[in-house]
Amino acid sequence: MVLSISSTCTLEEVAACCNAVRFFQLCVYKRRDITAKLVQRAENNGYKAIVLTGDSPRHGRREADIKNKIIIPELKNVEGLLSTKIVTDKGSNLDALANQTRDPSFTWEDIGWLKSITKLPILIKGVLTHEDALKALEVGAAGIIVSNHGGRQLDYCPPTISVLEEVVHAVGGKVPVFLDGGVRRGTDIFKAMALGAQAVLVGRPVLYGLAAKGENGVRRVLEMLKEELELTMALSGCSNVKEITRSHVRTKHDRQLLSLL
Repeated sequence: MVLSISSTCTLEEVAACCNAVRFFQLCVYKRRDITAKLVQRAENNGYKAIVLTGDSPRHGRREADIKNKIIIPELKNVEGLLSTKIVTDKGSNLDALANQTRDPSFTWEDIGWLKSITKLPILIKGVLTHEDALKALEVGAAGIIVSNHGGRQLDYCPPTISVLEEVVHAVGGKVPVFLDGGVRRGTDIFKAMALGAQAVLVGRPVLYGLAAKGENGVRRVLEMLKEELELTMALSGCSNVKEITRSHVRTKHDRQLLSLL
């Protein structure tokens, strides 16, 4: 599980009630001392990795949030460290808070600073290109998450499944590559693994299950994805995940190549 920095439960509360493998998702604040304290708390509470959000130097223009005048709840992880009571007449409280508190100057070079304050491996989330994948390796990322932030940061970003293979080829097996975004069925997981992902991240389906039936809804969503993946594997002749290969999928690029033959 990847716990959001914006969670309404503290990372300590989650650690106390869950013995699963946990990662902590981090956005870097202008006040680096706050960022450092959050990282130290994650490390002290048994989180296994830091997931650095790399695609949000500024907050994307989320027009629904502006129209609805979204007001975010109290962010428990920064309680006592950072004031989240932002008054704005521009519509989105979330947008104003992000732009006032997050550090837009954070660059690839600053990942060295992040590595210096923790022993935890750092995964970079938000990579969509061959070039950025190579840069992530260069700065010492322990893993890469191919993500477009749920399509909420920048209009016309490519679907993550369409650029996954490009990133996988760039990485060349040096670090794990995960896919985030658009996973709704077990067949989506199968496709991602066939294109080289070691695992997928699931966001919205979990929230839908939570909204519909609470904890049992979340459990059922995960069970459905697992059941659908196993069925897809069986019907594709795969008895385990290691047997899922590139030959099991055909992409638009593949079809274009075939048309030239």
